[in-house]
Amino acid sequence: MTPDNNKYIEDILKDGFEQHTIPLQDDSEGCNVATLIRRLSPRDTDKAVLYIHGFNDYFFQTEMGHEFNDHGYNFYALDLRKYGRSYLPHQTKNDIRNLDDYFEEIEIALHIIRQEGNEHVALFGHSTGGLILTLFAKSNRYDTLFDALILNSPFFEFNKSALLKAFIPLAAFVGKYFPNLKISGGLSEEYGKSIHHSFDGEWDYNLQWKPNMPPKVKLGWVRAIYMGQQQLKKHIIISKPLLVLHSARSTTNFKDSILMHSCDAILNVRDIARIANKVEGRKDIIAIDGGLHDLVLSAKDIRRHVYDVIFGWLPHSGIQVCSMMISSYFVSHAPNLR
Repeated sequence: MTPDNNKYIEDILKDGFEQHTIPLQDDSEGCNVATLIRRLSPRDTDKAVLYIHGFNDYFFQTEMGHEFNDHGYNFYALDLRKYGRSYLPHQTKNDIRNLDDYFEEIEIALHIIRQEGNEHVALFGHSTGGLILTLFAKSNRYDTLFDALILNSPFFEFNKSALLKAFIPLAAFVGKYFPNLKISGGLSEEYGKSIHHSFDGEWDYNLQWKPNMPPKVKLGWVRAIYMGQQQLKKHIIISKPLLVLHSARSTTNFKDSILMHSCDAILNVRDIARIANKVEGRKDIIAIDGGLHDLVLSAKDIRRHVYDVIFGWLPHSGIQVCSMMISSYFVSHAPNLR
């Protein structure tokens, strides 16, 4: 099917990136939209990827779009409701009451991607986006819309001390009745400083849409994340091939520049591996030595390895069989997680 180019306008990233605004159902704050961004491969292809960003984030990683294009994939990304391009003046940034609400824009985006002639579609989620897509895939309601799932440091667990972790269920309970109460998100601004080019990093992006210090979060948001993560403690079955990527190490030493540029400074990678290992289905779990929380923002040689792993796992001959085709590769190349 020929893509409907009339609904797209040039994106803020230019360079072949286009965007399309998707109207969504209203919530307690009023109207919502999501934004579908795309960059089509110069090759004639029926393969595509849909990328979902994390918390305090939006799509800006042009290099990632080019990588997928160069490997024969049409590239799509979503700015979820209340994030980035989709944020509206009457809204609370990043806020949500139920992670399942995001399924609306993901499903619409996947229908559009299919309608534009893409027969094989991979989902690719980072951090909170990885948690959302895991729940989306776990539901089994959308199996006809995608063929594989890639997770980049998924937000499977709050990275807090045992004492603070014990407080989260209480905060989630209070959030059911007082969802608009705000608390600190508990994240340091040092991670943002380690990646933005104005400070100690390589990357240029909109600091209004992705500030170094995330805004306070509502207890309704804490409850939404907690309830989503609780689902992963049950029996998880994902019927599509699954690739989980994460850094080999985490750090809380934000003053050590070497660690900040070679470790996950947001999540505990052991939590990611532990929960990912509980998933039943065809899966590969790979630790990336030297990787940041967002692996595609790591140092050049590290992210080159990340892309090599992804495109080794998504062979051009067919997404469906990729996990079985290269299982021996990962056995011999993956670092020991234990």
